[in-house]
Amino acid sequence: MTSGIADAPPRREPTPAAAALAALGPDYAFAYVGYRDPLAAPLLRDLEREYDERYGVEVFGEAAIVEIERYPAEDFAPPRGSFLLLLQAGEPVSGGAFMPHAEGVAEVKRVWTRGDRRGEGLARVVLTELEEQAVRLGYRRIYLTTGPRQPEARALYLRHGYTPLFDTALSGEEIGGTLPFEKTLVGPGADASASRP
Repeated sequence: MTSGIADAPPRREPTPAAAALAALGPDYAFAYVGYRDPLAAPLLRDLEREYDERYGVEVFGEAAIVEIERYPAEDFAPPRGSFLLLLQAGEPVSGGAFMPHAEGVAEVKRVWTRGDRRGEGLARVVLTELEEQAVRLGYRRIYLTTGPRQPEARALYLRHGYTPLFDTALSGEEIGGTLPFEKTLVGPGADASASRP
């Protein structure tokens, strides 16, 4: 005999990124935007300023704007990529993006946190959401690089489970070029049968 009351659907646990976002507070939100969206402009301007201050042209032989404009905006748009902002009360405080790197591999780019908000774990929240979005788009791995003068980024990626593709006993300056990392993604869609952007 049934009571006539339908069984409630199973309760879904929030994804790690959704849980991390909720822990920040109700005035935080994720926003996927286009690379040229005006909301993304503060991120890109500050990233350019920071790269120029840290590296000038002597390390990589070019101004930061050349790197920032190197890839077409379409590379950071679904279904091949994404550009994410973390907003607080509608203002960008952190963000990042990814684009295709190789078969089934996304490349994370443009991870940034506003200078006055560093050390709060915001980039970690952004990175978690970018990984989940990459899985949703069918990627199985992530590749990324950071510069030799960004020890906080190097530490973030190591703490976040990325495998360094360089000798970690050496300093960034000893390595000289960019520091590459990779990570195998887990979750629905990240297996070998997933679509391959």
